[in-house]
Amino acid sequence: MIHEILRVGLLQCNCSILGDETSGEAMVIDPGDDILRILSVLARHNLTVKQIVITHAHIDHIAGAQQLKRLTGAPIFYNQLDLPLVKMMDVQAGWLDIPIPEVAPPDDSLHDGQTIAISGINGTILHTPGHTEGSVCLHLPEQNLLLAGDTLFAGSVGRTDLPGGNARALIDSIHAKLMPLPDSTIVVPGHGGNTTIGYERENNPYLQDI
Repeated sequence: MIHEILRVGLLQCNCSILGDETSGEAMVIDPGDDILRILSVLARHNLTVKQIVITHAHIDHIAGAQQLKRLTGAPIFYNQLDLPLVKMMDVQAGWLDIPIPEVAPPDDSLHDGQTIAISGINGTILHTPGHTEGSVCLHLPEQNLLLAGDTLFAGSVGRTDLPGGNARALIDSIHAKLMPLPDSTIVVPGHGGNTTIGYERENNPYLQDI
């Protein structure tokens, strides 16, 4: 499997490009900005985007999705519980003092346990509310990989002080959905460096004594 991580946009969101070398199919997770860079990586690997997956509808993760859809024809998937955040995209843009991006409802809503697949790559959606009501992670068991969005970070967890955030729900989501995964699972968070489930289980201060 091809896996490239691009840090895109003002807040350096981790955008993952997952591709299958045999089929040439790809999915793009959290194309928050820098769509031309994303297209360049896709072209370098001769990949065709089949799915655009958004872990949650904060502007830094979703802002480039409609542009990428227009250029590739790929559908956009995110959890519909984040539609209130999409409807306040003007407010979100104001937080960062950036132009308001074009956004739209998802082509399909993601739900817990749903299979997300392209030819050669299969993943499972884990609904992990807390950072936002509709936050999801994408678990790819065959690759021992978790794309965690802003639910879990190296040494930290997602903030809960923005609309839709809930600190108790976030910690409950992490313990119920992420901590059961194998210790060796590589975690790619929405920002910053990678970690593993095992390391966070033992060392993340937000997950101790719960």
